[in-house]
Amino acid sequence: QVQLVESGGGLAQAGDSLRLSCATSGRSISNYVIGWFRQAPGKERKFVAAISRASDITRYADSVKGRFTISRDNAKNTVDLQMNNLKPEDTAVYYCAADRGPFGVQIGRYDYWGQGTQVTVSS
Repeated sequence: QVQLVESGGGLAQAGDSLRLSCATSGRSISNYVIGWFRQAPGKERKFVAAISRASDITRYADSVKGRFTISRDNAKNTVDLQMNNLKPEDTAVYYCAADRGPFGVQIGRYDYWGQGTQVTVSS
């Protein structure tokens, strides 16, 4: 089992950058595919980005492609989400999650979740 804790959220203006970090404890993060998801007020949680165990595969939602970058450091048990050129529509609670299975982006396949970190982007 793995525990995940997100950090790095906060207030930003449109065009700013933020870097979210997902720190893990318990079983080594190298055993898991890691994904970032977000949930805006009144909306369902949605996929943002995912990275394979060896960092050889990454996937992004179309809405963040070219602006967000996911990366991981298995030695430090961390996964980061660099968010550039933020937009008001990026406002949401951001969650990192771990998947024990093969690489995938479907929310239902992720087994462990953090508590989330709020990102608010003003125009």
